[in-house]
Amino acid sequence: MSAIRTVLGDVPPGDLGVCDAHDHLFFGSPLLPGQELRSVAAARAELAAFREQGGQAVVQWTPYGLGRRAADLPPLSRESGVHVVAATGLHQAVHYDEDTLAGLRGRLAEVFVSELTTGIGVSGVRAGLIKVAGGFHGLDAHARWTMAAAAEAHHATGATITVHLELGTGALDVLDLLCGELGVPPHRVVLGHLNRSPDLVVHRQAAESGCYLAFDGPSRTNHATDWRMPDAVRALADAGFGDRLLLGADTTTAAARSVGGGPGMPYLLRRVRPRLVHAVGEDLVGRVLTENPGRAFAVEWR
Repeated sequence: MSAIRTVLGDVPPGDLGVCDAHDHLFFGSPLLPGQELRSVAAARAELAAFREQGGQAVVQWTPYGLGRRAADLPPLSRESGVHVVAATGLHQAVHYDEDTLAGLRGRLAEVFVSELTTGIGVSGVRAGLIKVAGGFHGLDAHARWTMAAAAEAHHATGATITVHLELGTGALDVLDLLCGELGVPPHRVVLGHLNRSPDLVVHRQAAESGCYLAFDGPSRTNHATDWRMPDAVRALADAGFGDRLLLGADTTTAAARSVGGGPGMPYLLRRVRPRLVHAVGEDLVGRVLTENPGRAFAVEWR
């Protein structure tokens, strides 16, 4: 039977509820000095604010080595009443030092499988997805290595693979590798950040493969794509791909949290949801926030 692997155990997809399909409760990278998401109190407040807006589930895409604080996730989920899904996987090479990467050579898929089936470190918290990343309009050797390991772990466990697309680019290259060369079923792949590259043709081609398409996070400075996102969602819905769409807030810095004065997780339901209801209707937006993530992240675990 298909189930979503949360930090408190496996749950049926119908129990997930209104879901932020891509976000971070904890995250730290040398690329974002001083903006780490490390505070348990701030994570608790963010979940409470999300819950107040009607949120019921958060899928955390923070992968290996970037400050997941896995042991803190179960009590946060229990206290807030919000389902939380943790991730294994590996981000782009620039987020790690050479010693960390060297220590994973030859055993990356093994690490992914262990964190999906046994647990993350000593926490015992099992990951519910595999997160990897592409490059800007292409795939370097690191991306190919991590995606090969992710595919191996998928074949061993059934887990969904989520992909950070750099500025929303490289979607078709990712699908060629994961679903073509490596044999991952497209419906087990989630492409992230498609809102950052509003290429409707590429969106349509990616959707035709059968993968899920995530529109996650407000525009960054000088990347003014927010106003185009509803049109992209409507174009996909009109083409019959409404069941492949996901939404997320992707909070990656302390300043971006709602408790820090930024949009944070509540922005997804407070501002993005009504904007999309205006574009595509309440029924579709409701399904995108509930039924779609339920299917995207529920797998028959092996």
